[in-house]
Order: sequence, then C-alpha cells, then structure tokens
Amino acid sequence: MHVTLDLVLDCAPDAAWEAVHSPAVFRAVSGPWTRVESLEPGGFPERWPGGEHRVRLKLLGVVPMGVQVIRLSDESLVLSDGSTERIVHDAGGSVSGPMRVVRSWHHRMAISTAPAGRTLFRDRLDVGAGILTPVVMVGFWVFWQLRARQLTRLAPGWRKKFASRP
Repeated sequence: MHVTLDLVLDCAPDAAWEAVHSPAVFRAVSGPWTRVESLEPGGFPERWPGGEHRVRLKLLGVVPMGVQVIRLSDESLVLSDGSTERIVHDAGGSVSGPMRVVRSWHHRMAISTAPAGRTLFRDRLDVGAGILTPVVMVGFWVFWQLRARQLTRLAPGWRKKFASRP
C-alpha cells in the first residue's frame, strides 16, 4: 500500500532538492511527532550523500520506535515536455523495534518545476507489513498529512537557506 503527497512548494526546485538531502530538514518535517537521532560517527552531516545512514526513532521523543536504515540514491528523468524531474529514493527500512513490522519500504521524493518559480513536490511511500499493512498505513497517512503541513510551512525559508548551494 502507499501514501502520497502532491504539493506545490513556495521555493525553487534547486532549493527543494537541497532540502530533501538535508538531515536538518528531515528532522524538522518529522517533528515534533518523531524525534530522530543519528547513529553515525560524528552525527548528522550537513547534507546526506547517497548510501546508508542509520538513525534511531522515538515517537513524541519518548517512545522507542527502533533503528532505521535510510538508504538513499538519486535519479534524474527527462520528461516528455523536456523538463527534468529529480527523485530521491530511500529503499532502507527498520532493523529493530516496533517499526520492524514494516517489511518493505520505498520512499520517493520527486522534485520538478511548477509555475512562478515554485516546486512540484511528489512524495510517495510504499510499505508492506503483511496482514498489518492497513493498520500501519493509517499511521503513515496521518504522519504524511502532518509532514505536508511542515513541508509547506518550511519551504519559503529554503529559498534563502539553500540559495548558495549548487
């Protein structure tokens, strides 16, 4: 099953692209419902490169949800109209704790140009948890709605924050 968001964000696509590679943004859009702690030596980098990154999740900052591997890769597609869509894939998943019930995980964040210098942001999470999938999806659907509010609220600040990055 999957949950999706289709948003128009008030920032340039390049700023949104940098934002989806930012551990600080990841933590901001996950909170305050989920607290995320890096398990990597040295903590969170400024920008996530491709590859694996281990984090510990806590619901409301208190309830342990386990350890998750975030496995990132990037992809660029040329669309039929000649524009480009960039996609971040997270094909990681839980390795411990209650979230381990989720057996399959594929999260995609797609960035493309929207009118007036804004960003079309498509966010899709496909998960499988066996017979528990419908129950798990209710939780993810609620989390995705809260995430949408945070993304929309934070995006205007990304214009300035990520303006100097490539």
